[in-house]
Formats: sequence, structure tokens, C-alpha cells
Amino acid sequence: MCMKVNNKNKYNQLTSEERDKIAILRAEGKSLTLIANMIGRNKSTISRELRRNRTPVYDVYLSHKAHERAITRKQSAGKRLRLKNNIIRKYVTSKLEMKWSPELIAGTLPLDHPRLFISHEAIYQYIYDKQIRKQRDLTNHLVRNHKKRFAKGHSRKHRKSHIPYRIPINERPKYIEKRTQPSHWEADCMVSRQSKSAIAVMVERKSRIIYLEKLLRKTSHLFSQAISSRLIDSPKHLRRTITYDSGSENVDHYKTNKQLETKSYFCNPYHSWEKGSVENSIGLVRRFLPKKTDFAKLSSQEIACIEYHLNTRPRKCLNYKTPLEVFNSCVALAR
Repeated sequence: MCMKVNNKNKYNQLTSEERDKIAILRAEGKSLTLIANMIGRNKSTISRELRRNRTPVYDVYLSHKAHERAITRKQSAGKRLRLKNNIIRKYVTSKLEMKWSPELIAGTLPLDHPRLFISHEAIYQYIYDKQIRKQRDLTNHLVRNHKKRFAKGHSRKHRKSHIPYRIPINERPKYIEKRTQPSHWEADCMVSRQSKSAIAVMVERKSRIIYLEKLLRKTSHLFSQAISSRLIDSPKHLRRTITYDSGSENVDHYKTNKQLETKSYFCNPYHSWEKGSVENSIGLVRRFLPKKTDFAKLSSQEIACIEYHLNTRPRKCLNYKTPLEVFNSCVALAR
């Protein structure tokens, strides 16, 4: 199907036009040698093309069908079976069922099974492999639950709100960005179209520990109250600042500051990514509570269970320690 050129290990695949010529000349009864000379190819190339890409049932050569077979063969030639190792395959599938990300699985595999390695990209390719999906659809265990792989990125718009004592994130001390000091939090409100109830999400930037609180309504009073009730039990040195977006539920932030002795900072308009820790955490929570979930039907125990699961889940950014381990170590260091 291809020809050696200039005695180098370089080959040119037959084109669709060349296959059309082969089909016509072959139908006219021309010999393989004559066909090869007329299209400037090697005789063995023509022979191999007719043998490999002819229609098997009727034993005839149809150029368009031959071209389709050649393309399919070329596409599958470079593919190889992913996760051939039985131990790795079982490890990956079991962790996916626990809602672990491919990147997290790839990082913890050599810790649990020394000398075994796999890349997160190989895990993604295994999940999206057509043959594997015919047997079992593992995409349901991924964060986004996409049936096709998409590029990252999304946008969210917030309505303007009049927030008193608002300090922009540009004025937040630069050292907070480095995450070297525990005590700096991010907060947001997770909502559902199925109910008026919401969930307050709080994340400490260094340890990534997550706190979840159910709200009967998405109001500034209940949101402020939820943050205060959860963080008041943390040592004072572990609650210094809280970063919000410009949502109306954050209007009472100054009341939270008064009770917790914290300081508030606010993201720029349409820049929710500036509080990326809590945005990412909401994405993790969504794996358990998709957007159509009715939060009103959730019990406190169910929310606490999700919180515990996320806080005892290893993180790559924490060198595969859990948020709870890192946060508890910060508490212990101050004693």
C-alpha cells in the first residue's frame, strides 16, 4: 500500500485519487506491472493494496471502500491496549468508583503498589476507549461526566451587588497567594435549580480542608451565620482572612468579620477564578451532588459524609496527603 522512496525509511501512503486509478485500471484488466508503471508505484504496493483492501464478500476492489479500510487500519495501528496490567486496571477502576480523579489515581498508585506506574493521560484514554465503553462506561465517575473530552474552562457571571466595606483582592497581601501560611479561607454558595436551599462551601487555602453547611435559603444572613458557626471552632490563628466573590449572599461579610475577627477580600467582577480553591472544591462536591440535585432533600448526615470523604481524600497538591492531615498538623504546630 506504500512505496519506499530514495532508499530511505520513508513511505508515502496511497491517496484517494491513486486508488481511483487503480480501481479503473484493474477493471479494464490491466496487469499489476502496468498499473504500477502508470501511477508511478511499485508493483508490490499495488499487489498489497488489492489484497488488503478489496471487498471481502464479492472479492472486488472498490476505491472508496478501500480508502476507508486503509484509514481505519492506520488509525488503529498506533493504538495499544491501555491498562493491560490486571493489578493496575483493578486499582484504577476501584478508585474511579470512589470518585477519585485520574491524576490522583496516577499519583497514589506507586505509593500503594511500588514499581507500578501509570500516567493520568493513559487512564483518560482507557476511560474513553470505544471498546472499553462498550463493556463499561466509566465516564460516569469523572468530575464533569462528559461523554466526550472537552477543553477546560468555563465562565460564570454574577449580578452586581452593593457590598459594604468591600476590599478588592488586589489589596490582599501577596504572601497569601503562596499558600505558605494557614488561616486564609475562600467561601462561596453552591446552588441548585431544583430548590431554594443552598450549600455554603468554605475552603482553607493551604490545607484545602473543606467545610459544608446546608442553608435553607441563599440569603446573606444565613450564609454569614453558616461561616461563623463553622469557623468559630477553629483556633484563632487559623482564621485570618476570607475571600469572596461579589454575590449578594456576601453582603453581611462584615458581620462574619466581627464575630471571627477576620478580614474580607473580594474578587474582581467576573473573576471567580481568583478564588480558585473554593471553585475547584465545588466541582468536587458536584460529583456527589449534580446540578439537578434537590438540596432540600439532603440531610445533615449526608452532607457531613461528603465533607468527610473529600477531607480524607489524598491530593496531589499536598504531596498525596489528605486535607485533614495537613490541617491537623497546622493545629498541632501552634499548640
